[in-house]
Amino acid sequence: MAASILHLENITKSYYLGKHELQVLKGISMDIFKNEYVALMGPSGSGKSTLMNILGCLDSPTGGKYVLNGNDVSRMPDDDLAAVRNKEIGFVFQQFNLLPRLTAAENVALPLVYAGVSKKERAERAAAVLTKVRLDDRMHHKPNELSGGQCQRVAIARALINNPSIILADEPTGNLDSKTSHEIMEILGKIHDEGNTVVLVTHEEDISSFAHRVIRLKDGMIETDKINPNPSVIATVV
Repeated sequence: MAASILHLENITKSYYLGKHELQVLKGISMDIFKNEYVALMGPSGSGKSTLMNILGCLDSPTGGKYVLNGNDVSRMPDDDLAAVRNKEIGFVFQQFNLLPRLTAAENVALPLVYAGVSKKERAERAAAVLTKVRLDDRMHHKPNELSGGQCQRVAIARALINNPSIILADEPTGNLDSKTSHEIMEILGKIHDEGNTVVLVTHEEDISSFAHRVIRLKDGMIETDKINPNPSVIATVV
């Protein structure tokens, strides 16, 4: 079997309120492989947001082992984690997290600035990924000149810019109407079809139905981990 992109082994996470320990994750073990399309689901308080932060190297586990694309990131210092995040993970957030004074192309190119890529190459790569998400005619517009769906497509393009090992999408349709949500899911589906690994964090059953594998959390543990035999598909949006 191919090596996993993500390998989690007995991951725990606790927070301390004075002397009181609040255990949020209680021993999560799983593997996610290259070109998988996985949905992480769970009710409020299930630990899925905490797990997402650990998967995205935004936080470190209290215990256990996390290997991301061959590198053990479980105990990395913050500076090293930041470098891993920029190289290995493409984030798509519910709130888009675009800088209002920058154009779509400049927002998309921002991770390349931190990576030390030249201005010319940044512009070329930003234009290429914006074309991939069907925004080549909006690349010089600022976020306040774009619709919510267009802003999320900019965010997806930004997530793709570094050719990351994994796309981590946290409630990517949470702020969008149903039609626009379907457009975003179509684009994520195409990204997966092109060979990318996609992990989708959602509480919406209809959104999780697009994933090929669904992992459900409850009370800080994996409740079920099942293959979706008939993932939803969307006809091309006109």
